[in-house]
Amino acid sequence: MSNVHAYGGYRTGGLWAAAGISFGAVVVGSGLALFGMLEFDEQCSHGLVEGPGRLLRVRDQAFPPATICEFERGEVSSVGGSGVLSVLLWGSLLVLVVCLFAALVAECFEPRLGSNQVVPMSRVAKLRRTAAAFFVTGSGFLLFYALAGWQLFTGPSSVCSAGADWGFHPPKTLEYSFFPPQATCQYASGETWQMNPDWVASLAVELAVPALIAGVGFVLACRRWGVERRALQQGTVPATTQQDTVPAISDTADPGATANRGQQG
Repeated sequence: MSNVHAYGGYRTGGLWAAAGISFGAVVVGSGLALFGMLEFDEQCSHGLVEGPGRLLRVRDQAFPPATICEFERGEVSSVGGSGVLSVLLWGSLLVLVVCLFAALVAECFEPRLGSNQVVPMSRVAKLRRTAAAFFVTGSGFLLFYALAGWQLFTGPSSVCSAGADWGFHPPKTLEYSFFPPQATCQYASGETWQMNPDWVASLAVELAVPALIAGVGFVLACRRWGVERRALQQGTVPATTQQDTVPAISDTADPGATANRGQQG
């Protein structure tokens, strides 16, 4: 006779699937929007794009990716800035954020068995699942942060003048920060420039949030696994898991001995 400890975990497969599909839609849609941005600013500057009034300026939009030409009485944008593609990108991003955070938060809890949304699993399975989520989100954050802020680690106070021969008037680093990864540079003419666009610095910070939530779930899973392991080594069952213990008959058990014990009881 052996005891199998059954613990509850939320069914998050559907959430992860929806997050993956929406992420793919964001990537594909952003690629189409970026393709639509090609030479759109040149078309506006040369009058190939008609707008309400005189052209004032041309600017780029971070998300959805688009080039926007501002006229006196309105704006005209590339394919990603309006229309069906814009709605698709915003909708996919919303689904991605909601499903991702819901799935990560669900990994932090251990619900009771008995619900259709709860699946029994072992401590080891829970640990592996949270470890996978933490690895993916943490790797994504570290990779993006490294791409956005690697220059800061070469010398934050001189990041603006690094990597080029500026002669006697290199640009000055007015201010810098590691979180978000950003630096403000000033040229000899007095013009200022930022190392990263604002949306890149903001995204580097925002990607830390899902990694942090996944890390909390992983730490909780490690703690619960450690409690169970120590209890098994001591030959006891934690009080919080006794009600979830399911009796199971070993394959090597003697049916006759089992019947005799039942008669004696």
